[in-house]
Amino acid sequence: MRINKYLALCGLGSRRKCEEFVVNGEISLNGKIVTNLATEINPKKDKVYHNDTLLTPPTNYVYYKLNKPKGYICTAKDDRGRKTIYSLIDTDIRLFSVGRLDYNTEGLIILTNDGKFAEKIAHPSNEVEKEYIVKVEGQMLESELAVLRAGVVENGNRMPAAKVVLLSFKDGISRLSVKINEGQNHQVRRMFSAIGKTITLLKRVSIGDVKLGGLSRGEYKPLTNSEYLSLMR
Repeated sequence: MRINKYLALCGLGSRRKCEEFVVNGEISLNGKIVTNLATEINPKKDKVYHNDTLLTPPTNYVYYKLNKPKGYICTAKDDRGRKTIYSLIDTDIRLFSVGRLDYNTEGLIILTNDGKFAEKIAHPSNEVEKEYIVKVEGQMLESELAVLRAGVVENGNRMPAAKVVLLSFKDGISRLSVKINEGQNHQVRRMFSAIGKTITLLKRVSIGDVKLGGLSRGEYKPLTNSEYLSLMR
């Protein structure tokens, strides 16, 4: 099988992320660094390493949902010493996040060691809808909501349309529900920045039919069977 598929099966990340590891020279095959994405792997014979860690496909898959607090990053290590979401999970299993939330964004994130599962959820063609609660300074005008719904134009390019509902306006703060199904990098923040709005809170509350529910900040629990099946559909 192709090297990116094998790495994803081993729980290293989505195929796209695994391709980055290959191109960056972090993967070795039988003692030699490989950077060719067309490299084929024989799981019965070949020894594949990520840096110094031998990679083998897991025999048991796990799936967690976590309420990521603000002030945590979604990588395993950080050269700036920031806290990572993996410090919140009590397990020896090597996990990775399905997509990411930036340092200042909180809310629902899914962690697993199942590469196929991650690829299915993360791939844009599957259009898994994600909902965010957004708080911005000032009152949102109907004309601004219309721009967000149609797709904000940024640097000459139109961003994907979004489902946007104004939930409330109180004490100078507008509270909104924003639903997107493509998930471009920092998409929600860029949408509001493009219309001159300052976000004071950005929180993801659902991925498909999986809801954040009553999880406290920093708390996690396994996905239920129905939650898993809903995402796989």
